[in-house]
Amino acid sequence: MMTLLADPAVDKTDTDAPKKTDKKEARGNSRIRKDIEGLRAVATFLVLPYHAGLMLFPGGFVGVDVFFVISGFVITGQLLKEVERSGRVSLMRFYARRAKRLLPASSVVLAATALMTWLWVPKIRWETTGGDIVASALYFVNWRLADRSVDYLAEDVTPSAVQHYWSLAVEEQYYFIWPILLLLAVLAAAKLGVSRKSALLGGLALVAVPSFLYAIYAAKATPEPAYFATTTRMWEFTIGAFVAILAVHLDKMPRGLAIALAWGGLAMIVVSGRIYHAEMTWPGAYAALPTIGTGLVIAAGVAAGRAGPVSILGNRFMLFIGYLTYSLYLWHWPPLIVAREQFGGISVLTGLGIVVFTIVPAWLTFKLVENPIRNHSLLSRSPKVALSLGVNFTLAGVVAGLALVVALSQAVSPSLAPGSVPGAAALSDSPTRDAAGQPVDSVKGGITPDALQAPKDVPGLYAEGCQVEVESSEPVTCTYGPADAEEQIAIVGDSKAAQWVPALEVLAKKNGWGVTTYTKSACQFAKITTSLDGEPYDTCRDWADNVIAELKENKPDLVITAGQRDSGFDESGELSEDAMQAAMVDTWTELRDAGMKVAVLADTPQTGMDVYACVSEHPDELTECTYEREWGVARSGAEVQAAAAKEAKVPFLDLTDWICPTAECAPVIGNVLVYRQGSHITKTYIETLAPRLEEALTEARVI
Repeated sequence: MMTLLADPAVDKTDTDAPKKTDKKEARGNSRIRKDIEGLRAVATFLVLPYHAGLMLFPGGFVGVDVFFVISGFVITGQLLKEVERSGRVSLMRFYARRAKRLLPASSVVLAATALMTWLWVPKIRWETTGGDIVASALYFVNWRLADRSVDYLAEDVTPSAVQHYWSLAVEEQYYFIWPILLLLAVLAAAKLGVSRKSALLGGLALVAVPSFLYAIYAAKATPEPAYFATTTRMWEFTIGAFVAILAVHLDKMPRGLAIALAWGGLAMIVVSGRIYHAEMTWPGAYAALPTIGTGLVIAAGVAAGRAGPVSILGNRFMLFIGYLTYSLYLWHWPPLIVAREQFGGISVLTGLGIVVFTIVPAWLTFKLVENPIRNHSLLSRSPKVALSLGVNFTLAGVVAGLALVVALSQAVSPSLAPGSVPGAAALSDSPTRDAAGQPVDSVKGGITPDALQAPKDVPGLYAEGCQVEVESSEPVTCTYGPADAEEQIAIVGDSKAAQWVPALEVLAKKNGWGVTTYTKSACQFAKITTSLDGEPYDTCRDWADNVIAELKENKPDLVITAGQRDSGFDESGELSEDAMQAAMVDTWTELRDAGMKVAVLADTPQTGMDVYACVSEHPDELTECTYEREWGVARSGAEVQAAAAKEAKVPFLDLTDWICPTAECAPVIGNVLVYRQGSHITKTYIETLAPRLEEALTEARVI
């Protein structure tokens, strides 16, 4: 979470800079206002300790919103001064200023992050991080993160080392649009004969109101992607822009009122940082408190004078942090993530130490990169040269990210064709006593798939768009095998059901079955409301009802279900395993009474770690990547499933012995990597379980 913005001081060699500053010019000009530089420091002190893990201000993420408002004021103020001076806005000069101000330091940190990742982060993260660096250099990483936030296959992806660039991307996307809208408003004012200020305020309202209303909606409907979306953040910039447009009038407000508003605004920021927390949906109506507070501090700061917050915001220390904010923001996050990856987590004290240490590279970047480039006479005189420099720095960031992606491709070992490795076929009919299932440190003949590629070894239904996302309750199906097959099978449930589809595809091809999938992310198939991220998962319950209706209409011969969730909300609103068991029994009984056979596949054991990531780092010490079977089974949904199946009198198919045959679960069996994301089984290993699945279905007399 973060952002950084405009120049902390006037560029002395910039031809657009005023040659001198009088009191009239000072009004509304954030670049020479100490209270605004100090306000940047306040935002920094909210965000950085929060990222380090210190929860003194559990709503420290509001510092980003403070930055957005400041940015809206500063940039709009600069544009308005140009309009007042020349009657127009030079888009080339505007973007040239942005390029020389932001891109050099940004690219330096991106390159440094790529190097740190290559040196100290597990290889399994290289491709994702490299892609994030490319997206950050090109300022669309916020949309990449928004997409990942709802990607069920990305559930085990750790926070990106450049995740904080999302706010910079939002800012630059906004400023790609806002100068053009401002210019159009100026032209419209001249053509329609209305005041320029009225046209600007009207244009701003057309941006602010829809964005704010959408933010309220999206924060509830799709909170994960909404957090990163530009469209839910634009209204925050407009608060600062409104203040900039009205600055001349606001600077004349009564001093007593100004003092009250400025201090009240600062209190709103601090209070929101203290009482807000990460479980709140964001940004929505709650974001109005810190953003309006920021707007009040800026709006009333000049009129309040020394009696306002500038008395504390304008001291030397706050100004030092305020001037350093951009570089400090860029530098503080990557070392935190690299340290967490390297050491498997860090303490709050260590995190704070890292943040404090990053003042050093931040200061060096400020002194050696930011200031020299921003104040270079040639770059100030020639926008084309400044833009060219920005493009080259951007390309350097792109190359740094691509280098990580290429490095991963070089690290991947050639995999054997899936059909040439035994996998579960290496196990006998008594797998718990079979040496082939015992953990070993290394295997001869290689491992398929390569652990670095395990996250891609998934059922094809994901690429085919057949996994229903969290927000939807409408069933989406994939069908395999002959459409007119005599034996029709439906596989229903969450990703733990989806993981079995490749085995069913093998059996459908062999036996001429028709297989139809009904799967939804994180959704246990039962007539009960479950929990997702601490909130009722209503779309899951609705989806289950819709699937039941479709199954009753289509009447497959057999419904196979699997899932991980083992609790649901009971009548008192508490999560309960008993309530889940009862709901499973009701659901399965309803299907059986409608003329369908039902079979339940046991949930696969929980691993407690990313086994494939461990294997990628310990290919010759595979015993480092085992987990206890008893522990894993106890934390899965199998126990509740088994009890419900017994009560409903439906077959319970438990293939755990062919997944984890011994007390310590081996990560590799028969030269095949068993696990991918979380406790999910790789597509390759599941396919080798097809004969065992067919055997279990036959013994249960459901086929």
